[in-house]
Amino acid sequence: MPNIKQQAKRMRKSEDQRMRNKDIKSALKTQIKKYETAVASGDLESAQKEYNEVSRALDKAASKGVIHKNKAANKKSRLYRSLKTVSS
Repeated sequence: MPNIKQQAKRMRKSEDQRMRNKDIKSALKTQIKKYETAVASGDLESAQKEYNEVSRALDKAASKGVIHKNKAANKKSRLYRSLKTVSS
């Protein structure tokens, strides 16, 4: 346990941030799975809708610093390529 008051506060804040990041990452994974099932079903309209939601969630996570902005961009690129397979 920390002896200094500021260190104790820092530990509390770090734990809160860790839990928040964990929740955001978990929700992101869930949205990606929903998108992948929509792509697998072959329904272009629902896949496009899910892609828009996943893309927005990735951008939000990147802006909050939960994931790196390049990781978000790479993920969006890969997901979009899978969307193009549904349309053709």
